Amino acid sequence: MPRIALLATAVVAAVILGLVFSRSDGGSGSKSGNGEVFLQAAAKTGPDPFTESTATDSSAAPASASPATESPSGNAVRGVDGSATGLYGGTRNVASCDVERQIKALQANPPVNQAFASVAGVQPSGVPAYLRSLTPVQLRMDTRVTNHGYRDGHATGYQAVLQSGTAVLVDDRGVPRVRCACGNPLTPPVAQQSTPKRTGDTWSSYRSSNVVVVAPSVTVINVFVIYDHDSDDWIARHRGDTGHKDKPTEPPANLVSPSASVTTPTAPSSLPPSPEPSAPDSGTTEDEGPSADTSGSQPSL
Repeated sequence: MPRIALLATAVVAAVILGLVFSRSDGGSGSKSGNGEVFLQAAAKTGPDPFTESTATDSSAAPASASPATESPSGNAVRGVDGSATGLYGGTRNVASCDVERQIKALQANPPVNQAFASVAGVQPSGVPAYLRSLTPVQLRMDTRVTNHGYRDGHATGYQAVLQSGTAVLVDDRGVPRVRCACGNPLTPPVAQQSTPKRTGDTWSSYRSSNVVVVAPSVTVINVFVIYDHDSDDWIARHRGDTGHKDKPTEPPANLVSPSASVTTPTAPSSLPPSPEPSAPDSGTTEDEGPSADTSGSQPSL
């Protein structure tokens, strides 16, 4: 079977459905869902950026998740495990985000750095180490997150769908934490009461039924297996590395799409603690900005 034929199955091997959204702390000004989701194209900066763009590539080929075996309800969601092979893309020996440039941009503006730290759950002095602990990759599926703009001295949270190809930094559980085209910190999406209104950008491949949420891997990911669409190859990228240690790797054998079901999740009653960033692996093993969200209970895409 040609490698390109493995793209869909590489991702769907870890598809789960009925994911429960977590409530994000989101920093100052962040609220839960009020029925609006802002669509953000991969290459656009978008509203209220924290910094100038530090993205170096936004061209990953999209992947598809397996179709559900049941008709989803209005509040059903689909999730992909953060460790799924091929969930993310990239180019060998090339970081999709310039991490050091991101650090310099935040350090040059202490109020912005402090707002970023409040969302990330770290001390302002710990932002450089936090960013260096993340891994630069590109989304290969339209992905739902809570994005955070910087406005009037505060981080303002809103629900967003990031287009496939978006350059992001992901944590050691595979969860997107920074959108590099704007330097904005990201947190998991927030539950919403009903089917949300879509605003923002448009792209021809967008389908609300194809939007996913990245679920944190149960274990720490030491090596991300990502797809390089330029060379039609697979790459092993170490956690916290910017591509310097990339090595070619073979996709896992016998990739089979699992059967899937749809359930209606409920919002959790309390905020989970913010994760502490892990140390990088050693190598061994545009229209108007979105309105602020104001309430939320049942999640919906």
